[in-house]
Amino acid sequence: MVTPSANSAALTLSHVTGLLLAGGRGSRMGGVDKGLQMLNGVPLAQHALQRLLAQQGGPLGAVRVNANRHIARYQALADQLLDVGSAPVLADSLPDFAGPLAGVAAGLAQCQTPLLLTVPCDSPRFPLDLAQRLLQGLQVSGADLAMVQTRQQVAPGQWQSAKQPVFCLMKVSVAAGLDAFLADGGRKIGAWAAEQTVVVVLFDEADYGPAAFANANTQDDLDGLAARDVGHQQTKNTEHE
Repeated sequence: MVTPSANSAALTLSHVTGLLLAGGRGSRMGGVDKGLQMLNGVPLAQHALQRLLAQQGGPLGAVRVNANRHIARYQALADQLLDVGSAPVLADSLPDFAGPLAGVAAGLAQCQTPLLLTVPCDSPRFPLDLAQRLLQGLQVSGADLAMVQTRQQVAPGQWQSAKQPVFCLMKVSVAAGLDAFLADGGRKIGAWAAEQTVVVVLFDEADYGPAAFANANTQDDLDGLAARDVGHQQTKNTEHE
């Protein structure tokens, strides 16, 4: 067991626990368990777990899954990809699908590394250098939390930036403050993050492409991800003809 430390300068990805957040209600997709919805014949959660396991500069020190339904199915999925029992599924301690922060709190409560990396189950194409770049941002800044900020082109010559608070790397020392925030009724991950010492790390669409942080909040979003994959494969096939 690695003893958590406030000093992140010497830490590597072996000191990071990756937490897949799959505990949502899925209300915008009709109440289904989003992490178990299929993309190209594979559950969204499996796509995301595979991205965590393939992180550049890895492997991560540990992997956990946060889920509140179909616990056995998520555990079986994790056991397929990792050593059996090495990636336990953690449920929220708060009732009624209290949001991603409840999942983060569950992960922090069980985290045995100095740092926790969170990713959502419905973004199957996040960058393979996500953990590495967030760790670098944390080390350079001395912040308690490193968060993704995307930059996308919305029109010729027009760009839009947006913070992505579910994609973040944090020190386990934020756990007590998060528990207090939740106890006071706080639920918005952006509001909690705004109270932390945060560094934002820019992931530019020009470097990573428009699909890097695309998520499947709705069935249309999921269909769009599938169509994009088909188009990408067709382009690759054409290039090799």
